[in-house]
Amino acid sequence: VQLQASGGGLVQAGGSLRLSCAASGRTFSNYAMGWFRQAPEKERELVATITVNGGSTVYADSVKGRFTISRDNAKNTVYLLMNTLKPEDTAVYYCAAKRTPGVITAVGGMDYWGKGTQVTVSS
Repeated sequence: VQLQASGGGLVQAGGSLRLSCAASGRTFSNYAMGWFRQAPEKERELVATITVNGGSTVYADSVKGRFTISRDNAKNTVYLLMNTLKPEDTAVYYCAAKRTPGVITAVGGMDYWGKGTQVTVSS
């Protein structure tokens, strides 16, 4: 699976962004998807994940109530809507795929990673 993330940018605190991740090469609907982020000098962390049919989602505590992950299997795309952004959300955001019918709950074990997209939130 090739993954291409887009939608990052510079936004003021309190603003919103929507990230997209377009997949190609394999059957997208066989893969659970996740968004992860890595800030400078910090480890990569899970942001949000979604199961193959979108029936279950997982969020990091730090983004619950502000971020929403969704997917459109017809368009082979997963989205991350980010509202009420904070400076601490600044990071490179990555999408990743794992062939599993279950729920992704960790950074490790992903099958494919896309190149990241930078999100910068100014105070």
